[in-house]
Amino acid sequence: MHTDDQGDVEGTRDVTIITGGDVITMNPARDILKGGAVAMRGTEIVGVGATSDTRRAFPGATELDARGCVITPGLISGHHHLTGDPLVRSCLPDNLDSGTKTFGWSVPLHAQHTPADDEMSAVLSCGESATRGVTTMIEAGTVAHPDRVAAGALRVGTRLGLGTWGWDAPDQPFAYPAREVLARIGAVLDAYPPGGLVTGWVTLVGHDLATEELLVGAADLARSRGVRMTMHMSPGENDSISYLATTGRRPLVYLEDIGVMGDHLLLAHCLYIDDAEIEVLLRTDTAVAWCPWGGLRSGSGVVANTRHAELFQRGLRIGLGCDTVNSGDSVDLLRAGALASGLSKDAYRDAAALVSHDVLEMITIRGARAVGLADRIGSLEVGKRADVVVHDASGWHWTPRGDIVTQLVWSSDGQSVRDVFVDGRMIVRGGECLTVDLNGIREEANRMSVALLARTGIELPHKWPETIAD
Repeated sequence: MHTDDQGDVEGTRDVTIITGGDVITMNPARDILKGGAVAMRGTEIVGVGATSDTRRAFPGATELDARGCVITPGLISGHHHLTGDPLVRSCLPDNLDSGTKTFGWSVPLHAQHTPADDEMSAVLSCGESATRGVTTMIEAGTVAHPDRVAAGALRVGTRLGLGTWGWDAPDQPFAYPAREVLARIGAVLDAYPPGGLVTGWVTLVGHDLATEELLVGAADLARSRGVRMTMHMSPGENDSISYLATTGRRPLVYLEDIGVMGDHLLLAHCLYIDDAEIEVLLRTDTAVAWCPWGGLRSGSGVVANTRHAELFQRGLRIGLGCDTVNSGDSVDLLRAGALASGLSKDAYRDAAALVSHDVLEMITIRGARAVGLADRIGSLEVGKRADVVVHDASGWHWTPRGDIVTQLVWSSDGQSVRDVFVDGRMIVRGGECLTVDLNGIREEANRMSVALLARTGIELPHKWPETIAD
């Protein structure tokens, strides 16, 4: 039994204990406590152990019965687009490559997003993510209205690494000179300093859409401010082709040569990388967020090119991301975890390449390392923030009870989530978001979606004809 103190009844009435569940701690020993308990006071975890011991340590505490449930740390999505897509979910045809999707759909949609659209998009994505057990997301880059995205995340109560999309590529929409991009990023860092639920990140679009001046300036800004940086890189082969043509080097080799790589940096995707680039990642302690559904939906050659299992086995800081709801169309990290495992097994023709326990690490403690928060979240340990998920394990997919990690990843998914706490605050109960009435905003979200598509001028292509039946 681990606690931060022993208190009398009066001194522990402000403690909440989740009791009787099977606790997957993700601590260094990877202990699983059958019939265990997690105690929370304020924003912190103050006890993890047997239910009987925890009750004795905190007499008079409020209890939440989790018998028949599995308890995990909050899940972490290392690459997650909160704007541009949530209002047009599954509207993009699934026969488009990533370049056509980005410049034919996503960029025009971003151009028409109002401040209200950005906030609604964030509310929808953060709210649904919370009901799937995702408590931390790293925003891939908000184009125009980061304050409204922050407001949406705070309404729901989830953690968010927030950036404003930056690039200085010539003749591109939303492109600005490097100094102006860095100034806009700096304003976000000023508004959301480290320590809060919403924290500012240095966020570039990435790919081949930034000059050396912007890349180096962004890395210097992240290091000088003690914050994290993220951008897209090599989800397909175009980035490598472009960098070889313009610099004579592959992307990650070039980025190391100019001093951009390092432990401040989280790269999204990294599907098309070679041996030399893998060594760069490991040598510089640069992190990766893999989004398996996004590459699969775009036909990016995931099985033929993924080396993420190798990155995991070699100790890289690597996590998973949900990307966008038009590239996988789901915010369910457990679903992404099962896919990542299956793709890796098939790619390496090795059932042990990336197993359920590995991917659970990628969406908890290894994911926390990737986003620079392993000292605060990612495991259920005394002193860490009280980000806790209770999964209802009473369904047939949990019967009979076997290896609960394997069942969680392969047999279950985020729909089994019952209760969610972030910083000790319950934001989901019984599978329903408590902080935002997601059902109540459905009609408003639908109206905003229709208006957004109308402003953009995009007509939805339907594979089969749709007619009004009444």
